[in-house]
Amino acid sequence: MNIGRSQAGSLVRLTSGIPGLDEMIEGGLPFPSVVLVAGAAGTGKTTFALRFLTEGAAKGERGLLFTTLSEPTQWMLRYASQFEFVDPDLFGDAIVYHDLGTVIREAEPSELLRIMEDRIAEVMPQRIVIDPLSVLGDMLVGNYRSFLFDLTNRLKNWNATTLVTGEVPPGELYPAEISYAVDGIILLMMSEEEGARRKYLEVLKMRGTAHMTEKRSIDINRQEGIVVLRSRF
Repeated sequence: MNIGRSQAGSLVRLTSGIPGLDEMIEGGLPFPSVVLVAGAAGTGKTTFALRFLTEGAAKGERGLLFTTLSEPTQWMLRYASQFEFVDPDLFGDAIVYHDLGTVIREAEPSELLRIMEDRIAEVMPQRIVIDPLSVLGDMLVGNYRSFLFDLTNRLKNWNATTLVTGEVPPGELYPAEISYAVDGIILLMMSEEEGARRKYLEVLKMRGTAHMTEKRSIDINRQEGIVVLRSRF
């Protein structure tokens, strides 16, 4: 298998698929690692995750998409296929879709971890997405923080780069419960300026990486998904 990646120092990196992002993080996301993509509703978290997975599929890397929203595959594909970079035929083999929503309400945290690890062992992906992770906080009240600690530790044992998306209420930057355990944090933000809504990306944290820290404007479109612009508005 030809893993699309670049070298920076001693770290292997996977290209993100987001135009303009890799140059901010020394060529790509560390492999393996766990990276949080955080933002309010409508900032592009799922679009980011889809672009990450399809980038890997184009390079011969397997992807595994865990969703926590109880969405059937057809519904997810109905949304995803609106983007030109998404080939629906990729889903099934190159990108495996697994709905956790049906078991979250019933399974104990340890059982949920077992289900996820069994699926990872079966697929052996190089890229994993959990979208959105924040839903689990409502389901695992009292056990959420310990669950996140166990989850991130186990994910780091697999030879994969994992993106977890976390939705935050307006005014918050990222879910604090998991921020200490992940290797990287990418913020997607939206603000209203002169009567228009502008969207931004910021790399807040990326372990082992001399990353750029400034907030960059982004564009979301059907052709490329998310594009990091070279200059701010």
